[in-house]
Amino acid sequence: MSVIRFLKQNTVMMIAFFAALITCFIVPVDKDYIDYFDFKTLSCLFCVLCVVCALKNISFFYMLARKLVRLFKNSRLCILALVYITFIGSMLIANDMAILTFLPLGYLVLITTEKENYMAFTFVMQNIAANLGGMLTPFGNPQNLYLYSKFEIPTGEFMGIMLLPFAVSILLITLCCLYIKPEPLRLPDEDIHMPWGRCIFYLVLFALSIAIVFRGIPYVVGLVIIPLCLLFLDRKALKSVDYPLLLTFVFFFIFAGNMARIDAVRNFFEMLLSKNTLIFSVLSCQVISNVPSAILLSQFTDNYRDLLLGVNIGGAGTLIASLASLITFREYLKHNPKKTLSYIGLFSALNFGFVIVLTALMLVVG
Repeated sequence: MSVIRFLKQNTVMMIAFFAALITCFIVPVDKDYIDYFDFKTLSCLFCVLCVVCALKNISFFYMLARKLVRLFKNSRLCILALVYITFIGSMLIANDMAILTFLPLGYLVLITTEKENYMAFTFVMQNIAANLGGMLTPFGNPQNLYLYSKFEIPTGEFMGIMLLPFAVSILLITLCCLYIKPEPLRLPDEDIHMPWGRCIFYLVLFALSIAIVFRGIPYVVGLVIIPLCLLFLDRKALKSVDYPLLLTFVFFFIFAGNMARIDAVRNFFEMLLSKNTLIFSVLSCQVISNVPSAILLSQFTDNYRDLLLGVNIGGAGTLIASLASLITFREYLKHNPKKTLSYIGLFSALNFGFVIVLTALMLVVG
C-alpha cells in the first residue's frame, strides 16, 4: 500500500520515468547521456529545497504568515493576505514549496474562522499565486532555474522579460479576490517558540543558496556546505527534501536529450517553435506540465524570451500544467473528497482565464 501511495503522490515523476525509459530503447545509452544533465540546476534546486525544509521545520514561514494574517480583520483581507503570502513566497522559495508551506495555513485559517465555504476559491487562488508569483525570479519556479542556467540569461534581462506578466498577474489576482465579502473574523492565539539562533543560521544558508543561483558562488560549494550543516543541525530537513521532484528533472533530462537526437522529432519541434514559440510552449504545458516542457522545448529553440514566458504563463491552465497544481488538488481532496467536480470547474475557469489574458497580452506586446 505504501508503494501504491507513493506512486499516486508522484504521478509526474512516474510519467517522466517511463518517458525516459521508452526513449532509451530508441536512443541506446552511450557516453553522450552525461551531457543531458544540467548539474548546476539540480544542485541549486537541491540546496534551496534543503534550506527551505529546515526553515519550515522551525515554523519560520508559518510564524511569518500568521503575523501577517493577524494584521487583517475580515475575510476578504485575510484571504488576500494568504494569497499574497503565497505569491511572495513563490518568488523566494519556489512555487511548489510555497504551496506546501502556505496551503495548510490557508486551511487552518478557514477552518478556525468557520469560513470553509471559501476553501475552494482560496486554494485555487493560492495555487495561481504560487505559479505566477514565481515567474519573476530565476529560482521562483523550477523551469526558471533550468532556463536561466541553460541559456545563461543575465539576471536583469530575466526579470525584465517577466516584469509585465508579473505585474498584470498581481492586478488580476487582486481583482479576483474582491469577490470575497469583507466579513469580520478572528484567528485564535497560538504560542509559537522560535529558536532564533538556528533561524538566523538557516537564513544565512538560504542567502548562500540564493548566491549560488545568481552565480555568485560555485554550486559545488553550496552542495558541500549546506547538506553538511544540516546533517548536524536538522537531519529531518534532509529527509524532507522533495527528492521525487529532483528525480523528475533527471528523468526529463534523459527524455529531452533523447528526443533531441531523433531527427524527425527535432525537425517537427523546430518547425512548430519557429511559427510561434510563445503559444506552442503555453499549449505544451497543458499536456506535459511546465517543467518538462521547458526542458524538452529548450532543445529546439534559442528564443528563450518567448519560451520563458510560455512555460511560466502555461503553468496556469489544466491540473497537470504544473506540479504545484497537482499538489493543491491533492490537498483539497484530502479535506473535501465529495467536491471534486466543483473544484475542477472553478479551477479551470480561473486558471484558463489567467492563461488567455496573459498570453493575449504578451502576443500584443510582442
